[in-house]
Amino acid sequence: MANKQWQQQWSFDFTDDAALDAEIAEAEARAIALVEAGPCAEAVWYNPERQLIEIQLKNGAIFAFPPHLAQGLGNASPRELEDVWLGADGLSVHWDRLDADFSIPGLVQGIFGTKAWMAELGRKGGQKSSVAKQQAARANGKKGGRPKKAKPL
Repeated sequence: MANKQWQQQWSFDFTDDAALDAEIAEAEARAIALVEAGPCAEAVWYNPERQLIEIQLKNGAIFAFPPHLAQGLGNASPRELEDVWLGADGLSVHWDRLDADFSIPGLVQGIFGTKAWMAELGRKGGQKSSVAKQQAARANGKKGGRPKKAKPL
């Protein structure tokens, strides 16, 4: 069923040159709109001194993140991280040797991998213990701990 819906939605009859030209023009217009609307990169590099991947956006902003946050980059050597390139449209970044690819809009939104990868990052983050978290746990313990959930009637 899903395959049939996909075929109906994405099947085109390109026996007519005019239809093909119109479809290409529409795709090019969508690509231009994406570039103009979203964060586009003009340069990317690995900064070994700061140990960050840095992305220069076309609007002048610089976005940076530590490699360990991104799926597939955590165990990479500095040499492997330096072997990075941008997609021609400025909407993606690639590491061929590491078989890692990310969208620039996704990275800017904090999406550093698959849903499972992001869930694992969140789980690990929740396990981190800070001074504030320790103090809150002690204070709650002195009050008798976490309140019991009310039983449904």
